[in-house]
Amino acid sequence: MEELDPIKLKAELDQFKKEKEKIRQLMGQIGGKDAEKQDRWVNRFFIVAIAALATNDFVNHLLHIEHPLIPPLFSLEIAVLLVSIKIIWMMHKSSKVEHFQFWILNSIEYRLNDVAKQLRHLEKTVDKYHQDNDKKRSD
Repeated sequence: MEELDPIKLKAELDQFKKEKEKIRQLMGQIGGKDAEKQDRWVNRFFIVAIAALATNDFVNHLLHIEHPLIPPLFSLEIAVLLVSIKIIWMMHKSSKVEHFQFWILNSIEYRLNDVAKQLRHLEKTVDKYHQDNDKKRSD
């Protein structure tokens, strides 16, 4: 069995660390922890806005206010608009995630193809080596 070369192992480890850091930076660009904070604030805004509209309608109805600040139909329209915007925003975030997953899978496929090429090259080299040895033995 082949002995492990510490220099090669160190080089592979360094390469792995570089790729890991590169992926970490890409994740930060696509949406890492900062995006989570932004998502929470956006979600809170939508929840508070829709809750405020619902509370306004309940108060107007319970207190029988004839001329409310925001008419019930208008507040319902605003709530539907906010929910629609939230759905569109979620679809946009989902498409970003799907694009990133596609990019990752594409990168994996590229690396697998590269490894397959290297393997074919090694097989040809081994076959050539064995053919050369067979020719030397028969001579």
